[in-house]
Formats: sequence, structure tokens, C-alpha cells
Amino acid sequence: MKLICIGRNYAAHIEELANERPEEPVVFIKPDSSVLPKEQDFYIPEFSNEIHYEVEVLVKIKKVGKHIEKRFAHTYYDEIGLGIDFTARDLQSKLKEKGLPWEKAKGFDGAAVVGKWVSKEKFKNTNDLKFSLLKNGEEVQMGNTSLMLWKIDELVSYVSTYFTLKKGDIIFTGTPAGVGKIQANDYLSGILEEQEMFSVKIK
Repeated sequence: MKLICIGRNYAAHIEELANERPEEPVVFIKPDSSVLPKEQDFYIPEFSNEIHYEVEVLVKIKKVGKHIEKRFAHTYYDEIGLGIDFTARDLQSKLKEKGLPWEKAKGFDGAAVVGKWVSKEKFKNTNDLKFSLLKNGEEVQMGNTSLMLWKIDELVSYVSTYFTLKKGDIIFTGTPAGVGKIQANDYLSGILEEQEMFSVKIK
């Protein structure tokens, strides 16, 4: 199982981090060891003083696929979820300045929160899903998949050009604006179409 993550997929988030708008999806991978075990608290790692939350809609791949055409992409997933791509922003900034890969800032243990899964059939349109992140009960991020630069089926097709998708693989589809720093004792919860999908305590 691999976690395939999409960066810079919401225009407002690109602007808030002063990044260049990409001409094609930005792709990076988190190892399966980065998944935070269910019911476990997230512990801020010693190597960073600036861990940021990034809430994202998730897609779980249900069968093997390679060079998937966009028109068939919807047949490769049945479930939609919500999660967090935790990012060591200070470390990422240092790595980016040197032109180095981001893995240490994105793929550390516990850096991926994967919430519960919901059948996509329960949603009228996966390209119009409202989602948000609450920190200590206050909404800090709000997004809608309609605002993605590349929609879910486009991402499935694009990613499969480079990586064979396998059953159980998860695509993190990008985060909207509003990312921010976490602190010890924070409580985060993710909402997808008015349903709580995950909650996590910060230590």
C-alpha cells in the first residue's frame, strides 16, 4: 500500500504559500509507515518546530491499474475519505531551498491521518464535496472538490501514467487554503459533507 499525494491542487493554497502554479499535478509519496495508527494521538516530532495540518479528500484504489484513461478512472475506486497530510514546514522549506526532496518533511512516522471510508455512491457528485478541518472546535480549513485544479478522475489517470495503482493505495488529492501550525493539546477533527471522518489529539 502506498500513499500518493498531490500538491498545489487548490489555487488559494498555492497563493498562501507563495508557490508557483504548476502546469501539471505535483506528486509525492508517503511510505505506509507514515499512517497514524487508529485511535493513536499524534506526537509532534523533535526535529520540527512547525508542523502544519493539511486536510485532504482521500480516494482508495480498489483494483490494479496502469495508464488508466480518464473516462474509466471512476471504476478504479469506490470509497472516499478524509485525512491530514502533516507537514514539517520548517524542514520542508530548508529542503526546498536546497532543491532536495521533501520526504523527510512529509513522510515521517504518523504524518498521514487516514479517516474512515464512505461509499462514493452516498455522494451525488464527487466533484462537489464540501469538507473542513476543525481545530479545538473552530473551523480553520474549508474546501470543496469543485475547486480542485485537477479533479479526482484526472488525478487517478495522471498518477497511473507513472505508478501502477494497486488495491488499497490511497490518493491524497490536495489541501485548500488555511493550513496552519499545531501545538500540544490541540484537537483536530475532519468533516466531509457534515459527517465527522476523523479526530486526533496532538501531544
